[in-house]
Amino acid sequence: MSDSVSRRSILGLVGGAVTMAAAGTAGVAVPAHAAARVESLVGRLTLDEKISLLHGAKDPEGLGQAGYVPGVPRLGIPPLRLADGPAGVRVAARATALPAPVLLASAFDPALARRYGRVIGREGRALRQDVLLSPMVNLIRTPYAGRNFETFGEEPLLAADMVAEEIAGIQGEGLIATVKHFALNNQEKDRESVDVRADERTMHETELRGFEAAAAAGAGAFMGAYNKVNGTFACENKVLLSDTLRERWGFEGWVMTDWFAQHSTVAALAAGLDMEMPDGSHFGAALKRAVRKGSVPEARIDRSVRRILGVMERFGLLDARVPPRPVRDPAAGAAVALDVAKAGATLLRNVRGMLPLAGRAARDIAVIGPTGRHPFVSGGGSAHVIPDRAESPLDAITARAGRGADVTYALGEDLYGKAIPRRALTPGFDPEGQRVAAGKTWTYDGKLTPDESDEWTLVIHYSGERPGVELDGEELYPKQPGVAEYFSGGLVSTAPDGLNVRRATLRLARAAHRLRITAKGGDQGQTFRLRRVTGATRAADVAEAVRAARGAHGVVLFAYEDATEGQDRTTIALPGHQEALIEAVTAVNPRTTVVLNTSSATSMPWLRRTAAVLQMYYPGQEGAAATAAVLFGDCDPGGRLTQTFPVDDDHHPMAGNPRRYPGADGVEEYSEGVLVGYRWYDAEGVRPLFPFGHGLSYTTFDYRDLAVRGTGRGVDVSFTVRNTGSRDGVTVAQVYVGPSADLGLTQAERVLGGYRRVELRAGEWRRVTVRVDRRTLSAWDTQRHGWVLGTGRRTIQVGTSARDLILSASTVV
Repeated sequence: MSDSVSRRSILGLVGGAVTMAAAGTAGVAVPAHAAARVESLVGRLTLDEKISLLHGAKDPEGLGQAGYVPGVPRLGIPPLRLADGPAGVRVAARATALPAPVLLASAFDPALARRYGRVIGREGRALRQDVLLSPMVNLIRTPYAGRNFETFGEEPLLAADMVAEEIAGIQGEGLIATVKHFALNNQEKDRESVDVRADERTMHETELRGFEAAAAAGAGAFMGAYNKVNGTFACENKVLLSDTLRERWGFEGWVMTDWFAQHSTVAALAAGLDMEMPDGSHFGAALKRAVRKGSVPEARIDRSVRRILGVMERFGLLDARVPPRPVRDPAAGAAVALDVAKAGATLLRNVRGMLPLAGRAARDIAVIGPTGRHPFVSGGGSAHVIPDRAESPLDAITARAGRGADVTYALGEDLYGKAIPRRALTPGFDPEGQRVAAGKTWTYDGKLTPDESDEWTLVIHYSGERPGVELDGEELYPKQPGVAEYFSGGLVSTAPDGLNVRRATLRLARAAHRLRITAKGGDQGQTFRLRRVTGATRAADVAEAVRAARGAHGVVLFAYEDATEGQDRTTIALPGHQEALIEAVTAVNPRTTVVLNTSSATSMPWLRRTAAVLQMYYPGQEGAAATAAVLFGDCDPGGRLTQTFPVDDDHHPMAGNPRRYPGADGVEEYSEGVLVGYRWYDAEGVRPLFPFGHGLSYTTFDYRDLAVRGTGRGVDVSFTVRNTGSRDGVTVAQVYVGPSADLGLTQAERVLGGYRRVELRAGEWRRVTVRVDRRTLSAWDTQRHGWVLGTGRRTIQVGTSARDLILSASTVV
């Protein structure tokens, strides 16, 4: 957990100055002279100026960030620029594309989360941003959620640890962190309307723990969620925004909406909302009218202004001399990105020592799959970053294999399509590069005639406004509702040359089909392509992959799944025809390693036919180098699963229960209660494909000599870990705590009480102590509306996953 600085110690700093390092710590209070400055500003602001600070506006400079709040120049209040950034700063300029947060969390290393945050904090300020719209700390509740890769996992303790340290890193560099999405925004489907129902105990023991840790870490801002919570929209929910966040947790920053998530003016402000983004639909003219009518006292506006200015003061933004902005350090960012990707790489399967690659296996390799050639850097939506660079995994593997090695490549699964044969189109259209001049509109009215009846996926690549394409009178690429029009994935939505991509799949008969296209050049002109993937081209791609696999000693097959904000997955199976590809390749070469570039849990009906499976999620700009380093054994795979992987779509907490997910009649119920993630699998006796905490090493470890000792702050669990293998390696020791009979409540069979990432040289041993704190030993009492300690005899277990438990003892709490 992060170190904290007490309110008293901050107030006692020499001269009352608040350093930038202190800005990111817990319990920060504004010194007397700074508080006086804030009050003076509030007193001098006009009503219009106050209101202008409570909502977003268009940035006159247009740096490509998500939001902008104009300042008040006459009083020296600067504007605020707010950028997305769960895995790097998302603006129009290049930035370090870090691995997805779920990969970061897989390292089980809060100190690494602080380093991760420092990169984002420094780069955010260097790129002229003031507020980061991150980190996200919603729990992974359903494997289908489209933003699972943006958060840390299913375990409340781990999420709390990671978010606190990342905030410390971000804010230690002078960038204001915004924790999101408060609260219970655990799915994308119907996120703007669904009413999430959860009881008080469930909320506090699961989802809210990470948010509480963020408040304690001194996060400058919170972002309200889109959804309703127990009948009231989160952005006007007094129980969340005032009773819990401010009164119970003592949060002193400001609360903003998610983009266009506000539904009222008077109710939202009264509940504790301070800022509307990205415009002023409710907190602009409507708020001024409410003040004039007397339905909103101006003191309530002052309260929100005071909160915003108080955070700006804390970060030195109201000083006569604003802290200087640093210069970006791309090399330093890349180094951290590489460290995180290696530390979080999670080896799920490794039969007969297939990995690390050595001997002939390291010299004769077939690389297969689209993400083997095209690097999968980051997921879609607000997590997408323009990287400084991104090497191809094929190039990284080829370079690491060395001179004289035989590394071949086969596509296997086509993402971007192949050229439509000229004979299939009537003249007047160049499907491989039709140029439309600026200010012009280009049209085509012709015929598309396939050689044979087949399933066609027509893939359009375009650089400007998406062309309208009608086939037999039907528009192939209609505008998508909501953010789906803009957020469609981090891989499949962009061609290797940067053109935007959309797809449409349909069955075409061997006949002439009328094809009509209308394309606009816009201000700068544009180029577009129309390509196709058919059953015939797919068969040819698989045949090529099988030939490559048969001709190589071993195979590294890259599989993908492309998730994005705004939409959930519909299955945990790999998309497209990748399962058939894996079956075909493993049938001719059982020495196949599958590398997964996926967002969340994946079903693997092909698992037993593979030699190894390496989970790399979305590994950032250094993902290729990290993947090669793990494959060849230059480092140990250091990651462990932060979410349970179910066997299939029918065996997980949401399966067969639409009230739990995605909701029914507009209502979603957290009826699993506190049994989130692995706790549900234990309670229901369901065998997962891979349990929470699972991950293999290239070496072996011995755990022994367990000792448990109670302290005033919890329970100290000590044990000895020895690396019994011949290689240096990493193990993640996990301490689980059994239920308390004294509580008389439904409890999990075991919960994670603590953990420690342990790196040991071959033959080295270490005595490890993990503290299980009182919060983890406690449960939420709905009668007292507070925590009660789970006393009595409790089981303590130590292991390497929620199912692989090696040592056991009991203690009396």
